[in-house]
Amino acid sequence: MNPQGTSSGQSGSRWWLDGCADLPAASPLLDATANAYASRLAEALRAAGFVLIEGQALAWVPVDFGSTDEFLSRLSSGRRKDIRRKLRSRAALTVDMLPTGDSRWHDRGLREAVYSLYRNVYAQSETQFDRLSQAFFDAVLQDSAVDGRVFLYRHDGRLIAFNLCVVSRGALVDKWIGFQYPDAREHNLYCVSWMHNLEYAAASGLSTFVAGWTDPQIKAQLGARFTFTRHAVHSRHALLRAVIARAAGRFEAGRQRLGDHAGATDRA
Repeated sequence: MNPQGTSSGQSGSRWWLDGCADLPAASPLLDATANAYASRLAEALRAAGFVLIEGQALAWVPVDFGSTDEFLSRLSSGRRKDIRRKLRSRAALTVDMLPTGDSRWHDRGLREAVYSLYRNVYAQSETQFDRLSQAFFDAVLQDSAVDGRVFLYRHDGRLIAFNLCVVSRGALVDKWIGFQYPDAREHNLYCVSWMHNLEYAAASGLSTFVAGWTDPQIKAQLGARFTFTRHAVHSRHALLRAVIARAAGRFEAGRQRLGDHAGATDRA
């Protein structure tokens, strides 16, 4: 959350918001030292007049299983049945992995196809942040230092989805995904790509799959755990500070909805 100003409607005045986004809150993805630092930072911001509000739930899965069957055995029978049904779509798909920086990313047409799929997802998303540019994707896809893995999903030779993940500190981190509609829904690509990522992480000896912020209810159904974050927000305007303070409690709803999944998968 970058500091930004918007007009208050009064000549010469501004409504300023300063913020620090996505502060970890006792995250299982961090060690004790990092969590202690995040806690001290949050308290220092609170002491400086910032209001701490609930952030988004970050989905993650510990990769402590050796096979898809072992992972699915931890879910309820209903979820296992649903996921296995959706995974039948894989028989009609081919999946390739291209690392970022690979020479095949010199193909401008391939890069543009990936960006078009990203734009499709962005256009139908309920939660929209800044739209990334083609130039940004071009730079990332052609940069080996990113340590990215781009999974390309094709049906009858036609690209219908991509998923760009990054390997960092023993984790596979899901960054961006793109779909062709209605193909993605017809082939259950959300579920298929989720399980493919888990299988890749397990086969690569990685310890964690970090699945990002969006679609928490769907990710919970797919076996995700959640760790919560906080935002620190401050306004120079007294009225807006009061509004932020009063509204802060409303952001607890996300934690309450996902509380049952924050620490463990659904065993049955």
